[in-house]
Amino acid sequence: MEESFFVKPEIRWADLDPNFHVLHSKYYDFAAYCRTKFLVLNGITPQRMTELKIGPVLFKESCIFRKELRFEDSIKVYMELVKILPDYSRWRIRHKIVKNDEVVSASIEVDIAWIDSELRKLIVPPEIVGNVTERIPRANDFEIAQRKSDFQ
Repeated sequence: MEESFFVKPEIRWADLDPNFHVLHSKYYDFAAYCRTKFLVLNGITPQRMTELKIGPVLFKESCIFRKELRFEDSIKVYMELVKILPDYSRWRIRHKIVKNDEVVSASIEVDIAWIDSELRKLIVPPEIVGNVTERIPRANDFEIAQRKSDFQ
């Protein structure tokens, strides 16, 4: 397990809304980039998912917006594991978007499962996914869930 994981995406002109701050949907894109980057750096690449016939599927994504992001801000997007089933089939990730190394701009929580991309059914993922999931930094309030319904 890593102590922390973050990415440093750059805010682009195209990320801005008519009020010249970052469009709300871009926060979700930054979080998705962070999760995807973690998976890829740990061997769960799109090619590997294709070979394994698996993919992540989101059930819930929510954001608390705290401070606006502007074009000139530098940002870090952190991720931590909040909740997981013992078989790794369901998990909750929390992202924190921090601007200029000090201000939490947003907190995003995402509930994720794994799907068999051919059968189009939810599955318990292969062992490699569990091994990679064990490397995700844990939140202070991390818990092991007991039932799928703990994610609703």
